[in-house]
Amino acid sequence: MKASTDRAKATLHFKKSDQSEMYFFNSYKVDLQKDNSKESLEQTFYINKGSNITMKEAYNLMEGRAVNKELTNKEGQLYNAWVQMDFKEIDSNSNFKLNQYHQNYGYDLEGTLAKLPLKELENPKYKEDLIDSLKKGNLQSATFLKDGNEVKQFIEANPQFKTINVYDVNMKRIDNRESKGEKQSEGAKTSVKQDSKKQEASADNENSDIPNEGKKRRKKQSNSI
Repeated sequence: MKASTDRAKATLHFKKSDQSEMYFFNSYKVDLQKDNSKESLEQTFYINKGSNITMKEAYNLMEGRAVNKELTNKEGQLYNAWVQMDFKEIDSNSNFKLNQYHQNYGYDLEGTLAKLPLKELENPKYKEDLIDSLKKGNLQSATFLKDGNEVKQFIEANPQFKTINVYDVNMKRIDNRESKGEKQSEGAKTSVKQDSKKQEASADNENSDIPNEGKKRRKKQSNSI
């Protein structure tokens, strides 16, 4: 994977209190210069009680990735949601709109990961770290098990389409059906093995009945003599 040369600069905004000499951290503006673009992106993130976006999370959002946050509504109640930037829509503050995908939207990160043949899922601690990293909006390296080999790839959460985006080491997007194919093929192999065992067992049962039938016929013949 090529090292990123993106440059992110933050400008902090403070506001002086009308009643005292105190200053309050109000917001910060992030200027992101991506290595593959001549134009920079700008977004202002506001400091609100219980709904703050960290600088790392801001960078991930401006990279187009989603971040899972515990947020506070106007009534002061906590709720969980995935937040993702919409680069096609601008709000009244000249910011890119932040879309929210709430719990009832139905994105199950852990269940979606389980469909992929990831080595990290075999270890509870690695699995927990992987999920936490994806919730922070990181592009996370992961080990895919393919044809008995370990292949390093990169994944990110995609709550909008309820899936996981997968990239190779050159950051080329991989079709999710290819990523799931290995796990499905492993399941198919297991199914074939089980079916073959059943067929063998069935054949053994049939064969075991044949001698018994032969014995019965021989007994009948001897009696008639």
